[in-house]
Amino acid sequence: MAFAGSADDSAEDYSAAATVVRFDPPLPLLRAPVPSPASGDGPVVLAFRNAASWRAAWEVAEASLVSQCEAGARTGCSISASRECKPPWWKGLFVAAPTDYEERERCEEREMAACLEAAKEACIKFAKGKCIGPFRDARIASKGLLENTDFDVWGAAADKTTSTSSSAVNNQQWFSTDPGVTNYRGSDVLDSLSSKESNSSG
Repeated sequence: MAFAGSADDSAEDYSAAATVVRFDPPLPLLRAPVPSPASGDGPVVLAFRNAASWRAAWEVAEASLVSQCEAGARTGCSISASRECKPPWWKGLFVAAPTDYEERERCEEREMAACLEAAKEACIKFAKGKCIGPFRDARIASKGLLENTDFDVWGAAADKTTSTSSSAVNNQQWFSTDPGVTNYRGSDVLDSLSSKESNSSG
């Protein structure tokens, strides 16, 4: 009789609802393989679907780095503000001298605001410096080569109407005139945008 109940419990414990572990669906690929025209790079190379997805991925990477940098800066600024605004050591020698906590709070707020403002500029510069190299050397598929694929994880972000992204989309046709060229570098887009801005300012 004791084993009958155990059998029922065992059947319930091994049910699909109790034993199946649900995982988050896999993220779509950021880049896809395209044929490599250069023998030294192997038969295929990974490339972004188009210039818009390349630019959108760059923007997301920069934003993520800035966010992480600012989160770390907040901790550092909090410690720095507390250190700057703490009462002098000699005040502890005088028992009758009370601590003005309101003034210390105002001091910490001022120090915190100044520190975060400086950190924000530094974080933006840091993120740009970290992203410029990899995305400048990244490959982008030639126009039409990967347009029908659904691997692009940045599809929604690529629809953002930023001037740089729009220019990159329009400029993509400049790099696909040779049928044998399957991809180009992000530096080609940057150079073309820089040249276009120079011509406009001139």
